[in-house]
Amino acid sequence: MSDEYSLPAVLERIYENQLALEAAVMELVILIERQGSADAGDNARGALERIGENSGFIRQGLARLIAQEKN
Repeated sequence: MSDEYSLPAVLERIYENQLALEAAVMELVILIERQGSADAGDNARGALERIGENSGFIRQGLARLIAQEKN
């Protein structure tokens, strides 16, 4: 299998997409809050917190997969 499509490579791209979506959602949260929708902003911030919490776990899993692939 090509390294380009290995499991760690694919998961890395999914992780990068997650980070990009997190940034985009944060921009939307700021816009929503500026328009006075505090409840919607709070809900979206809750989702962003979960993304942040999972980010470290995903990163550690990717690091382990990459290390296993090298061995």
